[in-house]
Amino acid sequence: MNSRFVALFLAAAGAACGAQNEFDRVVSAVEHHYGVKRTHIPLLGMANFIVKVAHPAGTSGFKLAVFEDLPAVEDQGDLDRLMDEICVGRLHPMIVTRERHRGESTYILTGEFGKSTRIFVASFEPHEATVIEVTVNFDTLLKMIGSPENAHRMFQGSRDDNDGGR
Repeated sequence: MNSRFVALFLAAAGAACGAQNEFDRVVSAVEHHYGVKRTHIPLLGMANFIVKVAHPAGTSGFKLAVFEDLPAVEDQGDLDRLMDEICVGRLHPMIVTRERHRGESTYILTGEFGKSTRIFVASFEPHEATVIEVTVNFDTLLKMIGSPENAHRMFQGSRDDNDGGR
């Protein structure tokens, strides 16, 4: 019985570490590639705890990394290759936008779909970057996408999903 429990625990811990490592891998890749460290954000852990308890709009957690004093990305292909390397594994590119004139790029990636899914957004501007991972309930996400005019109610805590847009 104990060996089954240990095996189950190790399997669960391995899965949790794998999921956790993807965000860390994105942050680490940006730090190493551009030679910057992420900016410390006071009380971010407290905010994440509140999200884990309250579940606003089906969100069950988030991670955020902000990079300041980033060297300007002059080669868009270089940034695309970096993001492609990061995507290997369980991240899948969903949307990529580029504003070449201003040097801005945004990558939206998703994790595996299930009861919940992770959404990564990496936004690069000439001298800063932001990476965020949000874990959301997949059904709630689909409702928000299907009815963007009513999505604000999910953030306000309204539970009436059948109001017909009134």
